[in-house]
Amino acid sequence: MSIPTADPAAGQAVKAADRAHVFHSWSAQAQIAPLAVAGAEGSYFWDYEGNRFLDFSSQLVNANIGHQHPKVVAAIQEQAGKLCTLAPGFAVEARSEAARLIAERTPGDLDKIFFTNGGAEATENAIRMARLHTGRQKVLSTYRSYHGATANAIALTGDPRRWPSETGTSGVVHFWGPHTYRSAFHAENEAQECERALSHLEQVIAFEGPQTVAAIILETVVGTAGILVPPPGYLAGVREICDRYGIVFILDEVMAGFGRTGAWFAADHWGVTPDLLTFAKGVNSGYVPLGGVAISAEIAATFAERPFPGGLTYSGHPLACASAVATINTMAEEGIVEHAKEIGETVLGPGLRELAERHPVIGEVRGLGVFWALDLVRDRATREPLVPYNASGAANAPMAELAAACRKRGLWPLTNMNRFHVVPPCTVSAEEAREGLAALDEALTVVDAHVA
Repeated sequence: MSIPTADPAAGQAVKAADRAHVFHSWSAQAQIAPLAVAGAEGSYFWDYEGNRFLDFSSQLVNANIGHQHPKVVAAIQEQAGKLCTLAPGFAVEARSEAARLIAERTPGDLDKIFFTNGGAEATENAIRMARLHTGRQKVLSTYRSYHGATANAIALTGDPRRWPSETGTSGVVHFWGPHTYRSAFHAENEAQECERALSHLEQVIAFEGPQTVAAIILETVVGTAGILVPPPGYLAGVREICDRYGIVFILDEVMAGFGRTGAWFAADHWGVTPDLLTFAKGVNSGYVPLGGVAISAEIAATFAERPFPGGLTYSGHPLACASAVATINTMAEEGIVEHAKEIGETVLGPGLRELAERHPVIGEVRGLGVFWALDLVRDRATREPLVPYNASGAANAPMAELAAACRKRGLWPLTNMNRFHVVPPCTVSAEEAREGLAALDEALTVVDAHVA
């Protein structure tokens, strides 16, 4: 990999224009200094100063196939030369083929694909489908969750990003999902956690009125809120509850799908088929915005003679769909999903557990595939988080120090609250993964000092 000659002047111009005109998401505008990125390839990106970073964030956990994969770039270029855009009402080769390839890999009978521009819109449309299919209004989601930043999606989200957008309207109910390390149910093991979490969900449904609940939406493996892998039996238990009460079961695979967990979809690990499955991010590694909903035969039949009242100008955009076709085909041809599974089992999982033996700040290691998190603590015995919930400013200093130490060592981190997420591209090599773990090993010494 060759990094172009450094050009600090060009970088300064990019930064100046950014600061003058770009309004950034989730940020206090005067307190940020975005890195000006000059290019990227594979598992790395670099700035105009010539500094290279190993991308342990996959940007926003979406560059599953890595940066600038030549087959995906070529597919976008070819499609642009053929047909750049067309309204959703037409049949387009790239759109039809993308839908076919996705449906071929989704669980069960999820054979109809509604395309969106991203994950939040996938959530919105899945909720709309569930409500219209059932004639009910309430939707249940967990506190530890993120489902997007649009109106219904952010209301369903459990993390603090929901708070400024609360409307107080009826229809969204939160409950506790399983998390054995920080159990809301005083569970001592995964079996207890599963049993008690399912009992809790049943109680919530009973008190809300089963006949009022349209859907339960879960991230198959919770992403932003901590890479929470469900205990054995939990997803099957939720499926059974939904079947019993006529509730639509929605799995959010926006982050967990398309190889991230070492399977095409995380649901494959537990053999569970939802009624609706949302996707985005890894479907084309974010090369062009794309998301969607995979729909069961029963729900699709609801709209056979009755119009579905939803749509987007760019639904199934040809450039986005062409990049999805190339991404899925390339992942299959190059064994990228299998590679992600192997890297998790042989390098990342063992390597992170070795780090936990050396660094007392690591309370728990959890994950699978290329989807891992370190739960960082001040005290392993009490499991007190390294920083308080939703910490900012001085209270978040230890996590800020860790992130800075990683960047100093050429590792681009992803941190959230008291967690360090290890989420490189699915294509990361064993050598690159070990390089990242070595840099993280050094950076963790900075925060070990905060352990009681």
